[in-house]
Amino acid sequence: MDATAFKLAVRGHVNQALSLSLADVLAMPRVEVAAVNQCSGNSRGLFQPRVTGGQWANGAMGNARWTGVRLRDVLDRAGLKAGAVAVRFNGLDEPVVDGAPDFMKSLDIDHARDGEVMIAFAMNGEQLPLLNGFPLRLIVPGWYSTYWVKMLNDIEVLNAPDENYWMKTAYRIPDAPHASVKPGDSGFNTVPINRMVPRSFFTNVTDATTVKPGEAVAVRGIAFGGDCGVAQVEVSTDEGHNWQKTDLGRDEGAYSFRQWSTQLTAPQTGAMPLLVRCTNTKEEVQPAEANWNGGGFMRNVIERVQLRVA
Repeated sequence: MDATAFKLAVRGHVNQALSLSLADVLAMPRVEVAAVNQCSGNSRGLFQPRVTGGQWANGAMGNARWTGVRLRDVLDRAGLKAGAVAVRFNGLDEPVVDGAPDFMKSLDIDHARDGEVMIAFAMNGEQLPLLNGFPLRLIVPGWYSTYWVKMLNDIEVLNAPDENYWMKTAYRIPDAPHASVKPGDSGFNTVPINRMVPRSFFTNVTDATTVKPGEAVAVRGIAFGGDCGVAQVEVSTDEGHNWQKTDLGRDEGAYSFRQWSTQLTAPQTGAMPLLVRCTNTKEEVQPAEANWNGGGFMRNVIERVQLRVA
């Protein structure tokens, strides 16, 4: 990658096509956001019945502080013509299989210009690493990372809905509550995958954790609200019949991980089941039953572990 020769094209249904150097982008007003970057198929390997695709557990996600420029500012510099309806994004990566479609994603024009979607050039205060999309990466806070195009070099404003393969055919979910259908169902409407949903996780205990009878057990984890902030995180020790609030850590913003912690007392005998659930600021709560779809998308069922008492 020759950063000095790199150009970001802005073209299509605009008043003035642009060819921006990295220096041009770096000279624009900067913004910063902490945001979770989560694969749309995160936890796919836990779907039952199993589905095809990368068999992720819960680890296909991360959280970082992104620095860059507003996509809106770049679009305004080009000027949008009347009738613009979507913005499509492409990167320098190429298909690894002959004949495969070039990977491109698009956003509706209002979303693209909402002031939150950004073009990042830094991650956690340092130059964006190559594996994370150097030199520029699209950041779409609150939406799954399929939209977070890496090595971004082409922005095209469209005057009609995007019909490319990765919008019309791939990365689509059932147009149903929780994107959920029954295995074997067909004929349902689908829509492009979009916003994330709330999730929470244990980070210091697992099914292999052993605690002593009656001892105080410190439990902690992380949560995020999906496309908004975390309102509360609760844990249950009786299979979800009763819930108690945890203490929330520092708020890094609506799209970031939020740490949580609490202290519980182990029973005298038997096992210690623990459940955790997040409620976001839109009052959306993690479901008790797992969703299912053929793509293995958008799992956010309440997580559980069972500690050993011995």
